[in-house]
Amino acid sequence: MSLSPVSKSPVLQNPVSPRPVEPAPAGAAPAQPTSKRGEAMYDLVRELYPICRSITGNGVRQTLQLIARALGPELPLEVSEVPTGTEVLDWTVPKEWNIKGGWIQRLNGERVIDFERCNLHVLNYSTPIRQRISRAELEPHLYSLPEQPDWVPYRTSYYAERWGFCLSQRQRESLTDPEYDICIDSSLEPGHLTYAECVIPGQTAQEIVLTAHVCHPSLCNDNLSGLSVATFLLKELHAVAQAQQPRYTLRVLFIPGTIGSISWLARNRERADSIKHGMSLVCLGDASPYCYKRTLHGQREIDRVLSHVLASSGQPHEVIDYFPYGYDERQFNSPGFALPFGSIMRGQHGKFPEYHTSADNLSFISGQRLEQSLELCLAAVHMLNDNRTFRNLRPYGEPQLGKRGVYKALGGAHIADTQLALFWVLALSDEQHDLLSIAERAKLPFNTVRDAALLLERQELLRAV
Repeated sequence: MSLSPVSKSPVLQNPVSPRPVEPAPAGAAPAQPTSKRGEAMYDLVRELYPICRSITGNGVRQTLQLIARALGPELPLEVSEVPTGTEVLDWTVPKEWNIKGGWIQRLNGERVIDFERCNLHVLNYSTPIRQRISRAELEPHLYSLPEQPDWVPYRTSYYAERWGFCLSQRQRESLTDPEYDICIDSSLEPGHLTYAECVIPGQTAQEIVLTAHVCHPSLCNDNLSGLSVATFLLKELHAVAQAQQPRYTLRVLFIPGTIGSISWLARNRERADSIKHGMSLVCLGDASPYCYKRTLHGQREIDRVLSHVLASSGQPHEVIDYFPYGYDERQFNSPGFALPFGSIMRGQHGKFPEYHTSADNLSFISGQRLEQSLELCLAAVHMLNDNRTFRNLRPYGEPQLGKRGVYKALGGAHIADTQLALFWVLALSDEQHDLLSIAERAKLPFNTVRDAALLLERQELLRAV
């Protein structure tokens, strides 16, 4: 189909001012960060937390501006603006939404509900309104959680124009006056959908694609933990790439949920064919056990890698089958693209009480857990880059390793494991077994098997397929 042109600019304009958010008295107590890296990851979440984000608007632009600053000039962030009305696959880019304020006010001027105190208080994507209204007329436009009376829910109305307020159940019960003055100072006008991407080039055009969402307002686990992990993963992998270029190109997408991945795929159909592995990064800062959601087909290489990384991590975890709800994996796994896209998380979509509420605040996550998630994602990307298939160039009988000085090249505290790995790699380098399958068969660490294969390759006993 015909698509409108996308304007691209490295400069983000008209950022909104951050707004303070009411703390909610819920969630796990924060664990103390164990390193400067964990502290820095948490500090990025803290800086992003006050911004009112949505699927479009200046909150997204300001968020990307702060991420670009965190990445630094050596990792340029390419920002794309897709105009309202652009057809993207079966969807249409909506109007752009921005908000300056909103409140419910008693007739004496006392503001009972105020966006300035909590940016979840206004239904995300609310149309503007300013009028005096009866309590009965106000009631259908209120959203609260009776089962969690002190928490404010996060609710949206992206594709149906309406207005509303989100508030705690206790606040709702306090609205006993017959009339109130209400105001939502927002705009819903033709504009743009904004997303960004950052690339670390590899030896090949085949890509590992990771996604993180930029569409939620002050919710720390969902989305800000994913943004922090993605940002620091880029920084660390860029530093590694300066010494040795990785096999795969890494592309990280900072996009709004659903419409963001749909827009990117619509505009990058040819590039999508080069995606070898993909994964969405979500809800990575809370204390829940890790969960990996497999790709649609369930047996792709990234499924095996994440299962192995989690099993080797020593962290509580589970691996679950794909289901067609959740995050960006739904779009990348759709039949037309059929890409191997999984999802890594701690708390699962909709399954922890704090999900999409004001309790998903700065006390619900910790720098320590963000850093653990970063380590896990780094291990997965490194394994994807290192997992290769080899052919034994001396397949008739066992090659004499001693005369080639192989044993002299061994070192470290686990020489016996490395010696055993040498023989396992020689035995299974039949172009049918990759290094991960050899490690699993041999019950040896993947890195030990990888190092053995590289040693044999240097001796011209193996050749990568």
